[in-house]
Amino acid sequence: MCGRESRRDERSGVRAGHPVSSLSTVPGTQDQANYPTNMVQITNFLHLHQFVGDLDCRTGASGSGILGVPKPIMVSVNRTFFRRALAVAAYLVVAASVSAQTTPEFADRFVAMTAVTGYEQRMAETLVDWLPFADRDRAGNVVAVIGSGSPVRLAVCPMDERGYIVGRILDDGFLTLRRVGGGGPLFDQGLEGHRVAVWTDGGPVPGVVSIPSTHLGRGRASQPDRPFDVDDAIIDVGADSAADVAALGVRVLDAVALAKRAHRYGESLLAGPEAGRRAGCAALARAASTVASGEVLGTVVIAFVVESYLRHSGLRVVARTHGPFSATWLIDYEVPDRALGEDFGGVERSRLPVRFEATPVETVDLVDADALSDRLIAWAGTQP
Repeated sequence: MCGRESRRDERSGVRAGHPVSSLSTVPGTQDQANYPTNMVQITNFLHLHQFVGDLDCRTGASGSGILGVPKPIMVSVNRTFFRRALAVAAYLVVAASVSAQTTPEFADRFVAMTAVTGYEQRMAETLVDWLPFADRDRAGNVVAVIGSGSPVRLAVCPMDERGYIVGRILDDGFLTLRRVGGGGPLFDQGLEGHRVAVWTDGGPVPGVVSIPSTHLGRGRASQPDRPFDVDDAIIDVGADSAADVAALGVRVLDAVALAKRAHRYGESLLAGPEAGRRAGCAALARAASTVASGEVLGTVVIAFVVESYLRHSGLRVVARTHGPFSATWLIDYEVPDRALGEDFGGVERSRLPVRFEATPVETVDLVDADALSDRLIAWAGTQP
């Protein structure tokens, strides 16, 4: 299905390149599923079983367990003890690894993630793994409550991004799109000819956005010279029919976004879709991990919220659950003051400066992200 030569649609004059044969080559998708913290947990797990296996050998126990490691003999402890010990060890490993993350390291990982507005669940699950002191609320926000008492302050960064959903599945296996979350008149031009990921229930499916065929277009009436928009987008996921598309798990309304890859260049520049907002969230994540390990002035609520481009439902749930706040810090959040009301107290806004805004190569300086993280830590009144 994947890897064959590109095909041509003689009726529309569209030539579509085919996606690569493995998801591992789609930028960002493999990294999002396999984080170093998981590898550390696996290593610790195997080391613990190896230790107990050695104990079995010395005590004459027989049998084998996972990966050929001898089954543990439960002489003075039982399996429940080891399960609990493993859970505690895994928590400590994650906490230690998160606290050691720098803002640039967080930013690399944030830029590689996809969270089309209304489809933030996967990113939220990942953030809870990274920040074990945080939880998901009923709206899908990731929220950490640090400290206690007054004053109660809020720092917010939206998880979501503008993107697309599958609009139609055509009989010949192509997909059409609908935009989600708005975007300027030239927003769709960053899509033409690029690789995308269709986010299904079973995970991402790679695809490419077709481009007009110059060869098949010869001799035809000239096409209007206008910018590419979402209505021109035809997505090829390597399928020949609607049945093939269904076999891939792709359905109408599945989220679609550019395939993500964080690209470092220069001394401290980071490029990628939504790089500015993602670096701002990375600054907040690093600040949260620092604040959580110390003492803060009063209560600090850290929130990564959903649906900032829809009805601000995520922010409203945070306000109802944890407010009112004496002060609020909004990071790259475009919400008018009239929509906030009095529950948010004094509002400060931060937005990292970017180059090539709203393009696949939006660029942010990580020095600015680091400085924002330091300001957030100072604002929280953290004491070691």
